[in-house]
Amino acid sequence: MPLPKPPAKKATVLSLADLDAQAAPRPSKRSSKAEPASPAVLDLFDPAAEKSPPVQPVRPAAKTAAPVVAAAAQPRAPARPAKRARSEGPPRLFVLDTNVLMHDPMSLFRFDEHDVYLPMVTLEELDSHKRGMSEVARNARQVSRELDALVASTGSEMPEGISLSKTGHKDAAGCLFFQTQLLDVQLPEGLPQGKADNQILGVVQSLRKQHANRDVVLVSKDINMRIKARALGLPAEDYTSDKTLDDVDLMYTGVLSLPADFWERHGKTMESWQQGGLTYYRISGPLVPSLLINQFVYLEAPGVAPLYAKVTEITGKTAVLRTLKEYTHQKNAVWGVVARNREQNFALNLLMDPECDFVTLTGTAGTGKTLMTLAAGLSQVLDDRRYSEIIVTRVTVPVGEDIGYLPGTEEEKMSPWMGALDDNLEVLARSDSSAGEWGRAATNELVRSKIKIKSLNFMRGRTFLNKYVIIDEAQNLTPKQMKTLITRAGPGTKIVCLGNLAQIDTPYLTEGSSGLTYSVDRFKGWPHSGHVTLARGERSRLADFASEVL
Repeated sequence: MPLPKPPAKKATVLSLADLDAQAAPRPSKRSSKAEPASPAVLDLFDPAAEKSPPVQPVRPAAKTAAPVVAAAAQPRAPARPAKRARSEGPPRLFVLDTNVLMHDPMSLFRFDEHDVYLPMVTLEELDSHKRGMSEVARNARQVSRELDALVASTGSEMPEGISLSKTGHKDAAGCLFFQTQLLDVQLPEGLPQGKADNQILGVVQSLRKQHANRDVVLVSKDINMRIKARALGLPAEDYTSDKTLDDVDLMYTGVLSLPADFWERHGKTMESWQQGGLTYYRISGPLVPSLLINQFVYLEAPGVAPLYAKVTEITGKTAVLRTLKEYTHQKNAVWGVVARNREQNFALNLLMDPECDFVTLTGTAGTGKTLMTLAAGLSQVLDDRRYSEIIVTRVTVPVGEDIGYLPGTEEEKMSPWMGALDDNLEVLARSDSSAGEWGRAATNELVRSKIKIKSLNFMRGRTFLNKYVIIDEAQNLTPKQMKTLITRAGPGTKIVCLGNLAQIDTPYLTEGSSGLTYSVDRFKGWPHSGHVTLARGERSRLADFASEVL
């Protein structure tokens, strides 16, 4: 074995200071990361509070410090950044109203490292709402099962709090407390003492007096409950864990306007080719990181040829744009329907794309959502034979008073809710002027034989094979109901969700927590889904003016 080569130059002579510096212990990477969190943990506690006897919902210092250090060392994905930013100080104590549990059965585990407190009145109300087959009754029963699993193996630790992570919910680092003793409730004399809401307010007021060193907050979906709490000087918040967006204006629109200097900044290394009558552009530049798959881009600038394209591929720092089929021209009409504006052209490209399995369309009244969807479905069912039939469903939420029970079969019961479908079928039938009266009647019979109207109440357990499914008024669906419907899709099925987020009629649903908003946010960027927000109304000049001024 050959000896190593001699060194090329002499070694540097170390001084005593260098030896002392090398002998000093080096801080490890873990200690340097966790070091900033330790002063924050020590500052959480008041010495006077530590000397006082332990009170029921307050946990020992060891239990409180562990989640804070873990949060500092291993930050989670920024799903709910607002809650993470608020956690400065001891864990907060959230008192839950009954409607929060019945709205989201898993709300017990949505409060991160904070604690949850359930008054006895909340458990009594849960017990009174658990009977029946409604969504509220199902949620109440699910909450009872979750609580039973938490307290099943609990012994003497009940007054000290039950760890919410013991049933497998690792994100819930806090504890659950039950009201195990009668609290001193002092509410104004004008409030009825026997009402459940006022008893919960009294519990919050008593807890704030007992635990002045931590925040005690009421969480309720009832607006009047929150108003009464704030009038009494008690902090109250809405349940926001199920909100996808805080502002609906931030929702993904599916459309991006390109800057006027797009070709100057992205055209130097551009590649282009033609395939199947369409033009492809492979670009790289500063705009690529902000693009998503199946997002539509357009360039309308003076002196530059207009560009309407869709993002079909994103690989590293490059993206592939593909030009669109022009459905604004009469030769490309879909069942007699022609796109009247840019967004309608984008929507028809999604609806007629066989590779796009899930499409969401949002827009105000009169933007053509139902008409285009129905025309695309009829064209692909009757002309292309791509799907076997069209299935239409919607939420039966009345705008005014409910008209009560309806006689007849499932389709006859659903027919009053499907007036929009009949109106659009009438428009599509009139577009065929070549056939006579008998020809139009025969076409209407054929069209109606290919359209099935189904109720949401009977969707559980079904599987749609090679169907074109239209979910109308999807803004009135909860995220759980939306998941139930979308998971019905079998091989070869396309699902189209339509809705106007400004017309939500379901109680406790907002624009940010609607199932339609939830689906748009979760499916954006998936190669087999697309979304378009329709901007311009095309129904009539009266409808357009009314939507603006009323």
